[in-house]
Amino acid sequence: HVQLVESGGESVQEGASLKLSCAVSGLTTYPENCMAWFRQAEGKEREGVAAIDRRSDDFRVSDSVKDRFAISQDNAKNTVYLQMDRLEPDDTAVYSCAAGRHVCYAGSVVRPYWYTSWGQGTQVTVS
Repeated sequence: HVQLVESGGESVQEGASLKLSCAVSGLTTYPENCMAWFRQAEGKEREGVAAIDRRSDDFRVSDSVKDRFAISQDNAKNTVYLQMDRLEPDDTAVYSCAAGRHVCYAGSVVRPYWYTSWGQGTQVTVS
């Protein structure tokens, strides 16, 4: 049973940086090889931000944030990170991490339905 706990969200000024963390427990290398970050702004659909293949360390970042966001992992700590730089008000959302199998991304696209385990989310507010 995979459990995901996000942290690091807070209210910041435009242009600031934040690093979100997703602590993972109950996860083995296989079959949940994919980890991803999603965000959902109020009144909008959930959007895939970035994903990483835990086996290869290959990753993709959504075109909408690729010049500002980066995903990484620390397998020793069972933690996945989302580094967010030059934050903008449009980045305001609840950010959630998720674990899934087989398909991590397709190009720069990360689909929620590829992921089966989800954290509760952490709020990021940019003003």
